[in-house]
Amino acid sequence: MTTMPSTQHTGHLELRGKRALITGATKGIGADIAHTLAAAGLRLVLTGRDETELASARTNLTEEFGVDVETVAIDLADVSAPERLADLAVDPFDGLDILINNAGVSYPEKAIDIDPGHFDATITINLRAPALLAAAVGRHLVEQGTGGSIVTVASAAALAPLSEHYAYCASKAGLVMATKVLAQELGPYGIRANSVCPTVVLTEMGQRVWGDEAKAAPMLSRIPLGRFALPHEVSNTVAWLCSDAASMINGVDIPVDGGYTMG
Repeated sequence: MTTMPSTQHTGHLELRGKRALITGATKGIGADIAHTLAAAGLRLVLTGRDETELASARTNLTEEFGVDVETVAIDLADVSAPERLADLAVDPFDGLDILINNAGVSYPEKAIDIDPGHFDATITINLRAPALLAAAVGRHLVEQGTGGSIVTVASAAALAPLSEHYAYCASKAGLVMATKVLAQELGPYGIRANSVCPTVVLTEMGQRVWGDEAKAAPMLSRIPLGRFALPHEVSNTVAWLCSDAASMINGVDIPVDGGYTMG
């Protein structure tokens, strides 16, 4: 039986008290998403590989927002990690409502110079791990019977080719389609699955990679708004997709790209 949203009319995001698992939660976009969702009053399970960074994120979010935060240190490159993480993530708060699939890697290099090891690592972290994690979390959400939301942080590189990102484009495009399959299969249980597809985001890493004007200029020339995205512009879109305000949004990939992918 389809689970209906808890409210019929809302002008704001209904998120307080929900339970969310965020991968890649200590750096960049993931850290900003964690901050945004903590500010909205969610209970969070944060994951990453570095226990020290996770502990710091937990302390900072708990002190600033007074929310419950748990952490799980795990390497998603391990083939068994997605299933284990899904099982661990439902324990702290007796279930989950939201999965934010954010963790990812990139090894920029031309297709003719591709390193097979880099290709395999990209597909493993950007496609296999999040796809298997979403399936495992989806299973838990179906068993709960309370609906839910799965949000994939993909990339504009899933929707339009990007030079020197051969494996990255392939991995993100595959993840967008995997998310659509989840939307189709889990929708009857009131579980929505959507993707956000940002252009370059000016995280600390984004600033380092794209801070050079000469390198940035060709990319910026393809963005009608004439600038790259800021982390909160991605996080706000993710929060909206998690909320009851987006209760009829399912199976879409939303570009957060200033018009880059519209052609």
